[in-house]
Amino acid sequence: MRHNSAGGIPVNETMRSSPLRLAPLICVALWLGGCSTTPTAPPRASIGNRQAVVTEALRLQGQPYRYGGETPEEGFDCSGLVQYVYARHGVRLPRDTQSMAQQLPEVSTGQRQPGDLLFFNTEGKPFSHVGLYIGEDSFVHAPRNGRQVMRSSLAQPYWLTRLVGVRRPR
Repeated sequence: MRHNSAGGIPVNETMRSSPLRLAPLICVALWLGGCSTTPTAPPRASIGNRQAVVTEALRLQGQPYRYGGETPEEGFDCSGLVQYVYARHGVRLPRDTQSMAQQLPEVSTGQRQPGDLLFFNTEGKPFSHVGLYIGEDSFVHAPRNGRQVMRSSLAQPYWLTRLVGVRRPR
């Protein structure tokens, strides 16, 4: 029998080399580890929250378009509208369409749901316009100068042929 260096407690060689000796310590460590906190994911847009997002977007119809605008008081551009609507429901989104398209998870066009973001190529480059899908092949968006926030249909060839992607905020 020898004494360990930590406190002079006798340890025989059988105990030192036995894996069973560690089992109680491992169990305690795992149990205590279960009490620790883990980082939480950012809030996801739940189905109920997604419907509230759609309702909010529809409520903003008629607000004026303004390049760089991001509030009802100043007007909206397309990405400002989407960012504003989601922010009102606790979901932070990037400010511009390119960043939204790059940072949000992609969804296949056939799997889109109300609240998803629809991206269009309206200026000869992908992801140059964004709208908020509200269901039934319709979306709300801030189209361009001289127009207002409005509802449009994907059944219109202009929009259908320019649709380049769908993203789902979380």
